[in-house]
Amino acid sequence: MIKFLDLQKINKQYQEQLQQKMQNVVEKGWFILGDEVKTFESNFANYCQMKHCIGVGNGLDAIVLTLKAYIELGNLKKGDEVIVPANTYIATILALLQADLVPVLVEPNILTYNIDSNLVEAKITSKTKAIMPVHLYGQLADMDALIAIGYKYKILIIEDAAQAHGLQFKGSHTRAFSFYPGKNLGALGDGGAILTNDDKLAKVLYSLRNYGSEKKYHNDYLGFNSRLDELQAAFLNVKLPYLDNENEIRKKIAKRYLSEITNDKIILPTSDFTNNHVFHLFVIRTENRDDLHDYLKQNEIETLIHYPIPPHQQKALLNWNSLSFPITEKIHKEVLSLPMSPVMTEDEVSYVVTILNQY
Repeated sequence: MIKFLDLQKINKQYQEQLQQKMQNVVEKGWFILGDEVKTFESNFANYCQMKHCIGVGNGLDAIVLTLKAYIELGNLKKGDEVIVPANTYIATILALLQADLVPVLVEPNILTYNIDSNLVEAKITSKTKAIMPVHLYGQLADMDALIAIGYKYKILIIEDAAQAHGLQFKGSHTRAFSFYPGKNLGALGDGGAILTNDDKLAKVLYSLRNYGSEKKYHNDYLGFNSRLDELQAAFLNVKLPYLDNENEIRKKIAKRYLSEITNDKIILPTSDFTNNHVFHLFVIRTENRDDLHDYLKQNEIETLIHYPIPPHQQKALLNWNSLSFPITEKIHKEVLSLPMSPVMTEDEVSYVVTILNQY
């Protein structure tokens, strides 16, 4: 079986370093907001060329805390509208709802799967205070257009970068990351971070993640317990130096898929490869998605669906179930994610290509 993502093989490359880090943390005995967290925050901020990195418990918290911090600073308030892509993972929507904000869904571009910037302005009202682009599957959203819209209407841009580690971003907007194990930069458990150049925002975020406290037992905000785990930070410190190389391997695999998959039943993703994609996922489309999924499984190729049900059709969002987003619904019925991993062999890639072309 060709695994969709072979995490055991990926982490085995760094096994000795990971084990040494674990031993160091255990022996030191400092498990919350210790030196490893501080080091990773510094390392990741420098890597992303941003001033501040605030490590938090997971990617969802990274978005929620960012929104809550903007509310504390008066940039947002309860009931404000935030424009988001309709086909994002539900975490983006959940974060907005948990911050008492109103998600306004916008259809994606059928070619890139990212929010269609041409549809955004029509959704802007007097209550619109932010746009939250999602760099879905690791591809940069149409940031030139979105930045221009944000500037025109004087609204925030907050980026959901949960799938975009190593992407060459545009501008210096606040970004939320996830370090879920399957990400391009993945921990060995949950983790997240917020990157920002805003000193005031960073100061609030450092407090919010730690019970709203900057000084122990002195609580300035109604905060949260969402701190990047010391051990996970240690593991991320091991893996960060290898991120660029692993992303280059992903791009090479993607180039092979794009040039060698020639089956006209399969719609390939769109990318110009000018540093606009880190291929967290390689997502194809086909009208008979479930049939192709079963065919590949029979041929020992593991694939996943990102995502089978769009947010507005989820039971948790029952009030939205009557909404219609035809492009989003089409994408969710047709997408299939192929194996994509920095430890895939050339022979494995060749086999996937051959089986797909025979479908």
